[in-house]
Amino acid sequence: MTLKIEFDVGSGVAPYEQLRAQISEQARAGVLPVGYRMPTVRGLAVSLGLAANTVAKAYRALESDGVIETRGRNGTFVAAAGAAADREAAAAAQAFAERVRRLGLTEDAALAAVRDALRAAYGAAD
Repeated sequence: MTLKIEFDVGSGVAPYEQLRAQISEQARAGVLPVGYRMPTVRGLAVSLGLAANTVAKAYRALESDGVIETRGRNGTFVAAAGAAADREAAAAAQAFAERVRRLGLTEDAALAAVRDALRAAYGAAD
């Protein structure tokens, strides 16, 4: 198995974000299984023709999201992120529900706000 990354230079999306999104998707889809050893920051930067800081920024975001974990000198590995991502999403949803209730929004208005935010985040049309 190999990490496969493709950049769309015309997309307007920063390279680190494209890298982060593709690694995250590959890990969540099982293309990169739990425990897969990730390339070093420098090694991946060289192979992709990116600055090391760009790869480091993507790795920091992935680690923050629970997709990868750094084990000191042993390297960086794909983490068991599914459960952590589900828990974080549930906590965010709970916080959102409590906040919109305090604001006095109806359930329909809250759901509409979520749909709008998801469309904006995922670029989906109605």
